[in-house]
Amino acid sequence: MIENVVQLKCGVKHDPWGKKGKESLAGQLWNRTAGSTGLDDSEHYSEMWMGTYPTVPSRLLSTGETLDHYLKRKPELVGQSVKGRLGSGLPFLPKILSFDKALPLQVHPDKRLAERLNLTDPEHFGDPNHKPEIAVALSKFELFAGFKPLKDIKELMTIKPMDQFVPSHATFDDELLRQICQKLLQLPPQTVAETVNQLIALPASEFKGNHNYVPGLLDRLSKQYPESDPGTLVAVLLMNYMVLEPGEAVCVPADSIHAYLNGDILECMARSDNVLATGFCPQADRNNVEQFAHALSFKPHSPEQAQLGHQGSDKGELGRSIEYAPPFSEFNVLATVLGPGENERHKAIGGPSILVVTKGSGELVVEGQKKVDLHEGAVFFVGEGVSLELLTQTGMHMFRPYAE
Repeated sequence: MIENVVQLKCGVKHDPWGKKGKESLAGQLWNRTAGSTGLDDSEHYSEMWMGTYPTVPSRLLSTGETLDHYLKRKPELVGQSVKGRLGSGLPFLPKILSFDKALPLQVHPDKRLAERLNLTDPEHFGDPNHKPEIAVALSKFELFAGFKPLKDIKELMTIKPMDQFVPSHATFDDELLRQICQKLLQLPPQTVAETVNQLIALPASEFKGNHNYVPGLLDRLSKQYPESDPGTLVAVLLMNYMVLEPGEAVCVPADSIHAYLNGDILECMARSDNVLATGFCPQADRNNVEQFAHALSFKPHSPEQAQLGHQGSDKGELGRSIEYAPPFSEFNVLATVLGPGENERHKAIGGPSILVVTKGSGELVVEGQKKVDLHEGAVFFVGEGVSLELLTQTGMHMFRPYAE
């Protein structure tokens, strides 16, 4: 194959919140990637990683060489523009995630904090980069992202027993919200459990309008994790609960609080694995609550602010591609959906990209010459300046994160 388009063998993770066996889209796609070892229905398959991060590196299918090493040997594949602005490697990290249990309640540190944490605690913070991310729903996707509007939080925090955690006569602003969040995360385990059970026992009339989902989510999360886990109170009472349909997306800036709950997604982020977690995880895995609270930002502050729209992309010459363009510089994501007998042409992109097929099958034509079979789970690295044609007889869905 032309060396600026190479097929990848990707790795998979087995976190306990991942879906099991054939229920996991991440597992299914990884299992279709050439060289996989088959699915075990008793095993969790949480994430398939595509890229150069050393925790789960992708390798060239043909040689077994890591993509990171390959790009160091052939830096021209990244392109001068991206290399000069973002460095010589792949500046983003795409993943497929599948989960039926809440992921840890977390934030990703911004660059300044990431640099400090990497310097003082490199064992737990392995790089100095920030980690803004987007997530595109591949199935129904439930999540918590960012804080609710202050008005909604105030309404919930005046319900007994929550009113005991709010100072009387305080101005309800973002700084008070930071204090409330920290206080809830630092509550004794018994107090958390008692508070959750008291809220669940309240009559439904206490949770009107926008809040009618609260008792059900409290009960659901308290069965996934111990009732004493403070993430339950913070997520359900303070954060935006969202349900996205396939193709809809959310944007999570660095320092923005979030916890994904259920679904299958394509996630793409700046090349980092730094995380501060304080809930929905074992006590031993929780980070310093004061540090977590200090790092918090307050955007997004509503579901509408958290959601990321898309628009038609001029990268697709035949009009069958859309683009997710987050407000940070490391990447955009192209998505192409083809019906039976349809095709699309991607213009040459001025930087590196990763192409992953999430549904269907077809053919990839590189520079009008080389034809390559495509199928679910196929993953390719595409170097700078390569035009592609995508063909299918039966229909095909694919994503292409890129930088330029």
